[in-house]
Amino acid sequence: MSGPEKSINMNERNFPLISVVVLNWNGNGFVTDCLKSLQAQTYHPLEMIVVDNGSTDGSDERIANEFPDVKLIKTGKNLGFGGGNNVGIKASQGRYIMILNNDTRLETRCIEEMKKAIERDDTYGACASRILLAGDSHLLDAAGICIYPDGLSIGRGRLEDPDRYRIEEEVFFASGCACLFRREMLEDIGLFDDDFFAYADEADLGWRAQLRGWKCVYNPNAVVYHFHSASYGTYSPLKAFLVERNRIWVALKYFPFPLLVTGPFYTLWRYLFQAYGALFGKGAAGRFTKENSRLKLIIVLLKVYISVLKHIPSILKKRKEFRDKKVISGKEVKKLFKRFGISAKTISLKE
Repeated sequence: MSGPEKSINMNERNFPLISVVVLNWNGNGFVTDCLKSLQAQTYHPLEMIVVDNGSTDGSDERIANEFPDVKLIKTGKNLGFGGGNNVGIKASQGRYIMILNNDTRLETRCIEEMKKAIERDDTYGACASRILLAGDSHLLDAAGICIYPDGLSIGRGRLEDPDRYRIEEEVFFASGCACLFRREMLEDIGLFDDDFFAYADEADLGWRAQLRGWKCVYNPNAVVYHFHSASYGTYSPLKAFLVERNRIWVALKYFPFPLLVTGPFYTLWRYLFQAYGALFGKGAAGRFTKENSRLKLIIVLLKVYISVLKHIPSILKKRKEFRDKKVISGKEVKKLFKRFGISAKTISLKE
């Protein structure tokens, strides 16, 4: 699975360079605190890279002035989550690469803990952190991600008591908010899919990793605080559109044919719970209709399926390109849902 190891000296073996890619878009209110928490990490050496996705709030100039040790790359436009992070990954030099949202703060030992965990097994291609909601550290944002049979994914343990997730264990994949990747894995499976723009990017990457035999470990001692959805809003129409459209793309790209046939039934079951949530103000659908309207939610869903139909040829092309790279069977894919899956009720009625 891995290519030949590059020649490195003993110091690099013991203390390999870790690159941290922070994607910034109008992050003037929080990106500086994120970078300060990186500077305070116990692990060194770190290569800090900020990819500015066309900010208009002056945060890029502020980074350049206040953090001369940071490599600042300006894209000139918003390339989305995947596109922007791919720019940073391609510019990085580390053996391990951390992807980090600009609206996060890291505890001082976070990166050190992630490195320790990912090195416990050569098949660990990613490490997930314990992400707490900033402002309310009594609630969990994510401890890795869970998957649903129609392609949807959600933060594992979201809005639950963080103390329930204090065991180091394997998870399906890491949340793109704060995760550590082994460069060998990215060289094997490729980078983020630029077409997703935002949301489900990590699920897409996670499916490629799992289908190629890579695993992800979760380390509860790697603690991150996250100001959730600071960029696009917690319940915005844009986020709702991207989440729903991209989960269909994930399924079409990677799921075995029998699961594609049964997938719409899982979606219908989920929609029933979400309709209940929209009517009674429960879960994300309930919050969305409070901030927007039920009609707006229906319009978003119509736009989703129009977009999916429009992009069917390109998605099927990607499916064909990856088909022969799989190293696990359809039966093993089903086991992934048993091991890392989540119910329609849980995924629909969480806030």
